[in-house]
Amino acid sequence: MEKITFLNPEFFWLFLLIPIAIWWSFSKHKHQSATLKMSSIQGFKKSESILTRLKPCLHVFRILALSSLIIALARPRTVNISNETKTTKGIDIVMAIDVSGSMLAKDLKPNRMEALKRVVANFVVERSNDRIGLVLYASEAYTKTPVTSDKAIILEAIKGIKYDKVLQDGTGIGMGLATAVNRLKASKAKSRVIILLTDGVNNAGFIEPETASDIAKQFGIKIYTIGIGSNGLAESPYSYAPDGTLIFKMQKVEIDEQLLKNIARKTDGVYFRATSNETLSKIYHSINKLETTEIQELKFYDYDEKYRVFVLLAGFLIVLEIVLRNTVYRSFI
Repeated sequence: MEKITFLNPEFFWLFLLIPIAIWWSFSKHKHQSATLKMSSIQGFKKSESILTRLKPCLHVFRILALSSLIIALARPRTVNISNETKTTKGIDIVMAIDVSGSMLAKDLKPNRMEALKRVVANFVVERSNDRIGLVLYASEAYTKTPVTSDKAIILEAIKGIKYDKVLQDGTGIGMGLATAVNRLKASKAKSRVIILLTDGVNNAGFIEPETASDIAKQFGIKIYTIGIGSNGLAESPYSYAPDGTLIFKMQKVEIDEQLLKNIARKTDGVYFRATSNETLSKIYHSINKLETTEIQELKFYDYDEKYRVFVLLAGFLIVLEIVLRNTVYRSFI
């Protein structure tokens, strides 16, 4: 059923007059009816016609007509609302993700990399109005997907993230950051953001993280940094067994937090530390709130007025009453 609204609902207060109208109508009818005193009406009981019994309907017609006019004055109508959403301030985001061997550490469940993939995928889904790109790095860096608004491509790329033996193991934070800056420097977006995630210290690559962050600042790119890994020891990859499987052992978690804080501070970003699946999820939720996209929502209202049917019904009932009162129920009193 269509939802009916009323433009002038205050007219419904007039329904308080309906009981008065009913009393007045039937009271007037009683006084206008001719009376004749007789000792007995036993002989007239069966002679009462159906028309005589229906005469009170004239008053019912009048009350119904009055009620219809009140509803018409309240202006019943249905509305069809259509939305048009327009992005007025887009954001381009590049996620630079460490895919070195240490990302297979099991302090997050089932490991850091798989935990990250789930959280990042949810983040991408929530950023429906922004363009997102993906950069992966270990000792070297490469663009997994350029900045795009096609979320299906990004989600498929995230699903395919894994430890890449082709990349020489190590953590080239400067390499990952510089590659991400390169993807954003020509962007025309109002806001450009890099989310840099690592679980180690910078120990590879020929570009220093400080240099890459200076370049980001020059281009007005904000950097959020995330250090992932529990405090203390974590079950991390140590070496390969003869059959090619990884051997894990407890190792100390080392993250250059001061470097990550400096990078974030220099570009007006924020540094976060993720020590569990829950905190990692909360961090991306916080970034999602910090980087909001301005949306202009236009609503179009298409009203369909319904009062006409009540006006016509009231008119019909009034005419019917007048016709019947001056023909079938005509009185000369």
